[in-house]
Amino acid sequence: MTPGPLDRLLRPQTIAVFGGREARRVIEQCDRMGFAGEIWPVHPKLGEVLGRPCYRSVSDLPSAPDAAFVGVNRMLTVEIVRSLSRAGAGGAVCYASGFSEATAELSDGAELQQALLEAAGDMPILGPNCYGLINGLDGALLWPDQHGMRRMARGVAILTQSSNIAINLTMQTRGVPIAYMVTAGNQAQTSLCDVACALIDDPRVTAVGLHVEGFGDLAALERLAAMARHSRKPVVVLKVGKSEQAKRAAVSHTASLSGSDAVANAVLARLGLGRVQSLPALLETLKLLHVAGPLAGHSISSMSCSGGEASLMADAAVGRAVEFGALQPQQLPRLRRVLGEMVTLSNPLDYHTFVWGDFARQTEAFSAMFEGGYALNLVVLDFPRGDRCDASEWAMTVEAVMTAAAATGALAGLLATLPENMPEPIAERLMANGIVALCGIDETIAAAEVAAGIGRAWKAPPPLPLLDVPLVAGEIETLTEADAKSELAAFGLPVPEGLSASSPGEAAELAERLGFPVVLKGLGIAHKTEAGAVALNLNDSEAVSNAGTAMPPNAGYLVEKMIDPPIAELIVGAIRDPVFGLSLTVGAGGIFVELLEDSVILPLPATKTDIHAAISRLKLAKLISGYRGRPKGDLEAAVAAVAAAADYVVMNATHLEELDINPLMVLPEGRGVAAVDALIRRRR
Repeated sequence: MTPGPLDRLLRPQTIAVFGGREARRVIEQCDRMGFAGEIWPVHPKLGEVLGRPCYRSVSDLPSAPDAAFVGVNRMLTVEIVRSLSRAGAGGAVCYASGFSEATAELSDGAELQQALLEAAGDMPILGPNCYGLINGLDGALLWPDQHGMRRMARGVAILTQSSNIAINLTMQTRGVPIAYMVTAGNQAQTSLCDVACALIDDPRVTAVGLHVEGFGDLAALERLAAMARHSRKPVVVLKVGKSEQAKRAAVSHTASLSGSDAVANAVLARLGLGRVQSLPALLETLKLLHVAGPLAGHSISSMSCSGGEASLMADAAVGRAVEFGALQPQQLPRLRRVLGEMVTLSNPLDYHTFVWGDFARQTEAFSAMFEGGYALNLVVLDFPRGDRCDASEWAMTVEAVMTAAAATGALAGLLATLPENMPEPIAERLMANGIVALCGIDETIAAAEVAAGIGRAWKAPPPLPLLDVPLVAGEIETLTEADAKSELAAFGLPVPEGLSASSPGEAAELAERLGFPVVLKGLGIAHKTEAGAVALNLNDSEAVSNAGTAMPPNAGYLVEKMIDPPIAELIVGAIRDPVFGLSLTVGAGGIFVELLEDSVILPLPATKTDIHAAISRLKLAKLISGYRGRPKGDLEAAVAAVAAAADYVVMNATHLEELDINPLMVLPEGRGVAAVDALIRRRR
């Protein structure tokens, strides 16, 4: 059952707590953070808890609580949740474990979780098997442990399935302003996406971070992305559980390219949701998004007083969708004047130490750099130890950065290469003044890439709804190549002229009718080339007959006209991911599939604009564009062919398991394309 509104649970005025030690800790944490609402302990024996009178049951409470922390055993949890739901409570945190996460140890775990769901009805619940939530904006906690958060006026929301990771994140000293920390445990009823949608509605929330193990509801993910775009509040995801390939036998080449993690990347990018690979990167990205939101572009600048730091910055951007753009002509005279003749003017910029300790010259240098039109301007600065060193000149540099940023209106970030070299008080002061306090070079570049990617996605039209259709039951059948090509040709995919034969002799006769040279293939064999079931450039009937006789046992033969040498070869395929369903893969085809690992995944449905952009991202695109004076390939025909394959997948989504077109030969410009091999697996 879909949960009701989460407002009362997330922002309660009244809190009921059930249980002993954990319930007491919830009250302690609320008191420490200055919760102004009422707290009602419920216990069958105790008279009071921390100065508050105890109630014996839900029916004894003054009214239905906005939120409840249920810190009792798993059996009693179900009964209390049922009572709360009947009383009209706003929601509950189910702390107990021993539900569906423990089915290997407890035979009734799944059954008990279902009973919990039925007991809750439409009353929202978090968990079971979770710590609950911390609302740092209102000081409201349903949280049975210590944490590192404090009250604040605005900030980011972080959501995770893991309570221990949540605790660890609250202990950060990087200056991340955390407004909410929410754990969801088993997500039996209320998912992280459900909670995120509710938190985006809070005007005090600036950005949302999700740490997830997997996505179960594509519709909820799409709803979250749409709300993020509409409210201009970015969402960044740390998804764990990578797999290099789909968890089943790979029949086609497409399967080797379409691992579930790669599909997740493609879906998140399409929806405009950022993705990071580590907890530190999650925190740094949230800081950047909190201060600036999505970046307007992917060009950034860097200044440091060390060539070593400048080199590290440049190297970190390699392979990332960010760039250190060239200095603008108008910047050069000003930088030369303030930095002197010995400094090489470049981006990243090593400004040496000639302006160190000189506030006016530092401000002038930073201002000149900030006026280059970069989306983000970084100044690398590691602070000295406060217990042994004098940081006064570092403090001067901070003032110079803030003054330059205010004067130019540019977005600036102060970057410590090591997180321990960014003291928390300094980070908090920087963030309060609109300067992003960043820790770690790789994490910072990753944050810039994610923020730029979200900005790019939001500038584009909203994406089409994802293809999310169930697969029918039934046995899997593999079509012959001839039948597969026939079906694809009906959707507009160009295929070579060909005829089917039942014997080598018949194949030879049909070859005469087609005209030489021809190709002969054995049907019913998945990997024909490896099995010796393909013969090319056959120039007479005898050659066709001999080639057919030499092939391994098969289900017949396919004779086709030879295609002229192509400019490039593509692979176009679709495979069903267990979470995200069918998606399209486009990449370097032929013998280069696994060798080059040059592919792009397109969530479906896909427009011709999407397909054109995907092909343009391939390394192979240089060949199609006429590499080093070679003839150009027919790019428009390739786009149309991929679009035809995409249409076939969409129209057959309820039955299709797998599609593999390899290679799709891209012929010279104006001469089209040809799909010379195709495999289709589907449910009967």
